Amino acid sequence: MQHRGEIVEQAVRQSGLSLTKLAKRIGKSRKWIYDSFQNPNLSIEYVIAIGKIIYHDFSLEINELKNIHFPQLSIENNVDFNENYWKNKYIELLEKHNQLLEKEDK
Repeated sequence: MQHRGEIVEQAVRQSGLSLTKLAKRIGKSRKWIYDSFQNPNLSIEYVIAIGKIIYHDFSLEINELKNIHFPQLSIENNVDFNENYWKNKYIELLEKHNQLLEKEDK
C-alpha cells in the first residue's frame, strides 16, 4: 500500500514552498502538515488540495488518482514557484558557464 503522506511530503519539499506557507494556504497548522506527512492514509481531498497549492499532479504517483483527469495546472500566478524556478535556472546556467570557462582555460 502506498504511503500517501510520504509521497505528499516528498513533492512538497521538492516544490520549494515552505511548510509555513503551505499550512497558511490550506488553512491548517504546521503541526497538521507534519502529522499529515506521517499519515499513510492521508485523505484524497487533502492530497488534491495540496497538489493544487504546489502545482503537482499526484495522479502520477497515487493509484487512487490515476483514473482522475486533472486539468493542466497553471503556474503563471504562483510567485513562490516562479522565484524558485528562476533561482534554480540561474544556478544551473551559472554552473554551465563556469564549466565552459574551465574548458576554455585548459
